[in-house]
Amino acid sequence: MRVVVLLVYLLSCHSLRAELLIEVTDWVDDPSKIAVVPFYRAEGDEGGEDLAAIVAADLRRSGQFEVLPAAAMYSFPHTAENVHFRDWRALGVEYLLIGRRQRQGERVAIQFELFDVYRQRLILSGREQASFAAQRPLAHRVSDAVYAELTGVDGDFSSRILYVSVKSTAAGAQQYRLIVADADGARPRHVLTSSEPILSPTWSRDGQQVAYVSFESSRPAIYRQVLASGEREQLTAYPGLNSAPAFSPDGKQLAMVLSKDGDPEIYLMDLASRALRRLTHHYAIDTEPSWAPDGKSLLFTSDRGGQPQIYRIDLDSGKLRRLTFSGSYNARASVLPDGKSMVMMHRDISGYHIAWQEFSSSRLRVLTDSSLDESPSISANGRTVLYATKHRGRGVLAAVSIDGGAAFRLPSPSSDV
Repeated sequence: MRVVVLLVYLLSCHSLRAELLIEVTDWVDDPSKIAVVPFYRAEGDEGGEDLAAIVAADLRRSGQFEVLPAAAMYSFPHTAENVHFRDWRALGVEYLLIGRRQRQGERVAIQFELFDVYRQRLILSGREQASFAAQRPLAHRVSDAVYAELTGVDGDFSSRILYVSVKSTAAGAQQYRLIVADADGARPRHVLTSSEPILSPTWSRDGQQVAYVSFESSRPAIYRQVLASGEREQLTAYPGLNSAPAFSPDGKQLAMVLSKDGDPEIYLMDLASRALRRLTHHYAIDTEPSWAPDGKSLLFTSDRGGQPQIYRIDLDSGKLRRLTFSGSYNARASVLPDGKSMVMMHRDISGYHIAWQEFSSSRLRVLTDSSLDESPSISANGRTVLYATKHRGRGVLAAVSIDGGAAFRLPSPSSDV
């Protein structure tokens, strides 16, 4: 089933008040039907976000829920006493979420309740609060709680995304912007703006820092930046390649690709001492390091076998093992949080796709059907893969569930992303 859910737009202004456009393109088969009733507001509580609408959009975007439009509701209850299950059953609703928003000065709270309509019982209740200025994260936390209750998996609606936007200026030059935003594209914030390319943005595990490659000094260099303060430092400026940074799970090391000794090789940098440790020694191209969740090994791309394939290197022993054999091109691997499988860029006769592979069996599943998909990144709960692709001639972000059943795009109408 395909449906366009939400259209919002990207504006260029002094403070970026933009969102990416969101298009849900695939639902899972037989999605659960849920109603998210507009949250009650006491008299005088004006302004701010429509929190119920944010929750509804989150659940819809997951592809696992069909959300009843508010216009189709018979009533708008905000307490359990006002819930008439028969009415909701008549609408085909399986689950019902109601809530009450309360504002006290500069604080906002949501009291919410989730009901199983067919069993006619309360299955979840909770209270979330935040500052008036941080209402969207408040709604995302409610979405996370509802998603976890109904699927048994932690929600990822409170997470953030990091991406590069490229736009042509009036003078015809390219402007590159590194942007952090909520998972739904809202509340974007500039991390860096440059007239030179910005590549390979990556998070630290705690979400407090990012690393990236910038060409602002006319040659590639790796930078690390603290998001809260904006403080940034240049970590490398060696001759040749300085690319593909990746934070270790404990945040103490940064894997990277350097060609300062000739060929592109994988190195580790101790971020406290800046000491470098070279991990690979081969005349082939070794690139795109990615950490295993336990921090004991790295995956990387190498053409040492004649074509780009994924390898794993054990950091203690240095032992190497090739992981991919299906397809003539496999690259940009990322390991799922449970450490049992990975996603990667995979080429077959129809083009470049995002694929999933299990380590124990080498079983492979292609997740996307467009032909220019790259740079997969996995959500914290391991259920969603964010990647870059082309749509109608533009660079866009897109996402697909790890089983391939649900998908959405996050293009921008004014830039390549």
